[in-house]
Amino acid sequence: MPESTLTSRGQTTVPRAVREALHLGPGDKLRYRILDNGEVRLLRSQPVAELAGLLHRPGQAAVSLEDMDRAIAAGAQAGSRRSE
Repeated sequence: MPESTLTSRGQTTVPRAVREALHLGPGDKLRYRILDNGEVRLLRSQPVAELAGLLHRPGQAAVSLEDMDRAIAAGAQAGSRRSE
């Protein structure tokens, strides 16, 4: 299991295996998520620009906002009928 040492200034070196697993490079930012059980998860921050096209599926037609609103409303109605 990779580990590193904390300096007196609160700094550490991210072990190579962790850098490779997270695809980290110089200048990348890290995010720390503290869980309720005391564990900490280390995540690579992603700029919003990297998310562009994430949901794109070749050949799939674009969906309008109106279509999305109708689908959400239909799902909400269906969900309320199941809970009755």
